[in-house]
Amino acid sequence: MDNQNIIIRVANATDKVYSKTITDEMGASAAARGTGIAKRSPEYIEQKIDEGKAVIAVTDHNEWVGFCYIETWSHGEYVANSGLIVAPAFRKSGVAKSIKQKIFNLSREKYPDSKIFGLTTGLAVMKINSDLGYEPVTYSELSQDEAFWAGCKSCVNYEILMSKDRKNCMCTAMLYDPKDHYEPEETKEFFKRNVKGLERLLKFKQWKLLKPFMKKDKEGNGGGSKPKSLLHHLFHL
Repeated sequence: MDNQNIIIRVANATDKVYSKTITDEMGASAAARGTGIAKRSPEYIEQKIDEGKAVIAVTDHNEWVGFCYIETWSHGEYVANSGLIVAPAFRKSGVAKSIKQKIFNLSREKYPDSKIFGLTTGLAVMKINSDLGYEPVTYSELSQDEAFWAGCKSCVNYEILMSKDRKNCMCTAMLYDPKDHYEPEETKEFFKRNVKGLERLLKFKQWKLLKPFMKKDKEGNGGGSKPKSLLHHLFHL
């Protein structure tokens, strides 16, 4: 990183030059983690920038570092901070947490009465959310806007989501309700006390939700021992 200074700010029109880099890195990161992600196009990223609903991190040498954007659902009742991505060279530097803080503050500024929620498969993002005051919730507490759930169609886990009637999936739901919430110190402490249990829960969820699909793959493969579905390749099972 050559000790470059990192600037985290609301994205503007000049940042559209990074749109394809951002979406390419989103796809590569999801593939490397073996998790699903709703695909976004460079044009969609540029739209969020035009709307003033995106935060970007760059170095003082104009090297792209990270990005996140705001989505709204149910006529603004719900807000999601989506698409958090950090360039590989800058990961594990704390920049992801700083971007999340900036986009969270922007969301509170633009939509002070909205519930802010997120879906994640990663423990690291759960920790960042907990530090901001999010708490784990059931899917029933999220927006039921059909447009929101339609965004999951491009995710590799969409079949799992629909098989559970949209009540569960690989992601963990987290929510910040401005009218009824714990203080960040409380949610941060809760995560710290329960991190091992949450980690086991994520692993159990992966095993439990994937098990029916593993069985179908085995049957479809003539009872062989080498299932061929995309799910198996992505989750290394």
